Amino acid sequence: MKMTKRTVSDEIPTSSMADITFLLIIFFMVTNTFAATRGLDFAVPKEERNTQTIEKQESVLLSVHPGGRFEADGRAIRLDEILDYLKPKLERDPLKPVIIRPDPESSYGDMVRVFDVLRQGKDKGVEVRNISIPTQREIEQFWY
Repeated sequence: MKMTKRTVSDEIPTSSMADITFLLIIFFMVTNTFAATRGLDFAVPKEERNTQTIEKQESVLLSVHPGGRFEADGRAIRLDEILDYLKPKLERDPLKPVIIRPDPESSYGDMVRVFDVLRQGKDKGVEVRNISIPTQREIEQFWY
């Protein structure tokens, strides 16, 4: 009896791979819809009837204009007069905000000089604790 040698193919049969992939896709689609119906649990805060009203606080506005001109609350002032102007106002309210508003055309150095004068006020008996410099976007959006 003569035996014939059968050759084994070295290929992996992939004809059923498409069926398995299709079944897996269907399985994940079905289970995903079950997971989506649960939703999120979170607590919404209750509405408060007595909300706090925020009162406007008087502040000092220091404007810096092109050419080294300065204004304090709308009137022209020299750089060395700023602390003298602020002294009586800060004695009444030490936390009074001082806002430096530079004009877009003014030099950066002028704004820094005003800031330096305010920071060195402590040495001259006028401590400015609340200095604010708004950005150009804040000025465009919120300035009256």
